[in-house]
Amino acid sequence: MMKDIIKISGLTTHYGEVRVLDNIDLKISAGEIMVIMGGSGSGKSTLLRHMLALNHPSSGSIEILGNNIWQISPAELNLLRQKMGVAFQGGALFGSMTVEDNIAFPLRELTKLDEATIKIMTRLKLEVVNLAEYGDLMPSQLSGGMLKRAAVARAIVMDPKILFFDEPSAGLDPVVSAQLDELILNLKKALNITIVVVTHELDSAFKIADRITVLDRGKIITTGTVDEIKQSGNERIQDLLNRNPRELDINADEYLHRLTR
Repeated sequence: MMKDIIKISGLTTHYGEVRVLDNIDLKISAGEIMVIMGGSGSGKSTLLRHMLALNHPSSGSIEILGNNIWQISPAELNLLRQKMGVAFQGGALFGSMTVEDNIAFPLRELTKLDEATIKIMTRLKLEVVNLAEYGDLMPSQLSGGMLKRAAVARAIVMDPKILFFDEPSAGLDPVVSAQLDELILNLKKALNITIVVVTHELDSAFKIADRITVLDRGKIITTGTVDEIKQSGNERIQDLLNRNPRELDINADEYLHRLTR
């Protein structure tokens, strides 16, 4: 039986009076790829920010690698984050550094490794993402897909236990997106790493996921395998899969109150 590496219990979050997440319970097992899906405004990006300890919820808890991330000290949280890699949606590379220096940055900032070792580790990670020949380039000289792969290389340079992806396929053409999907699958096999992916891309989710969690209006509708999601009889899931637009339900009095209060 696989160990739960992330445990989310009763997670509720408000932005002002708006409840963005509503009593979320979720467990993610070691070594699996969990895809979190949902329409715009479903709360999936907020959930990701909570798992990265970037936002504090209204109530509830998150345990990562056995640590309640809001009960440990700042120093302990920093050490925990060194076991977590993040590939941001836009890459988030430093424009003034070469690709190789971007990837080496966490090693230089967070370890006491000598420069020769850092260069070896950096080049190894460039090899993993098929960018070995591009380390001397600046981020502005890379294509969108190459930027995404460089961001992955930086995210894995510290050999994390957990890797988070925020909309990895956003802005990519179908061929490049498929290549990134293959990279994610290869990372799981090669590094035996737990991967959490936030996306709205159905094709990508169905290709890479061990399990999928579907959010709607801040609540988890269901969590299951790809086949279980495809065969679900839930109306909201089928709307998401078939791209059926949701009818807007607007309370005129409530809307006027929000505008004038």
